[in-house]
Amino acid sequence: MSETTLHTTELTAQYSVQVAGDLERNLKEQERLSSEIEALQEQLAGLRHDHTILVNLQQALGTPAAPAAKPVTAVPASRKKAAAASGAARKAVPVKKQSGKKVTAASAPQLAQPTLVDLVRNHLADQVEPRSAAEVTAALGEQHPERTVKATVVRTTLEGLVAKTQALRTKQGSSVFYTAPQAAVPAAGDQASAQSA
Repeated sequence: MSETTLHTTELTAQYSVQVAGDLERNLKEQERLSSEIEALQEQLAGLRHDHTILVNLQQALGTPAAPAAKPVTAVPASRKKAAAASGAARKAVPVKKQSGKKVTAASAPQLAQPTLVDLVRNHLADQVEPRSAAEVTAALGEQHPERTVKATVVRTTLEGLVAKTQALRTKQGSSVFYTAPQAAVPAAGDQASAQSA
């Protein structure tokens, strides 16, 4: 082989390694952002659902409507979710009349399905020991088989709770564990009393 051919082969190999590394980092970043977007869309859907219930309750009570807030620009939901929402709207069945207004089953207050944030927060509050994101995901998957619970979304949700000081994060080696704030306070007191003994 000539020196030029050898040099070209080495450069090609270096670029191939660099491109492969860049692609891997790009895919990981896409996955991270996708999971954050999914968690935020779930939170937004929960807030919209709560808003609808509150507006319906306000109308049922006959209280004057609060000034309308600036509409939120939505991130397009998946087609599956949009189809389910439009299907539910079409299946609205009249329930009763109240002060001349027809209330439909779709607009009547229903038991709201808890958001993933609520499920994660409640799960941590029920635990005595710290839990990893994988353990929380597995537990929620068992408790709510009707829901799709992804580890990346749970991890993002847990980090969001930590940012809002609604959960605490601890590291043990390379593993990360989460606890509810009130669960961590007695444990810290126990450790202090154990160290003084």
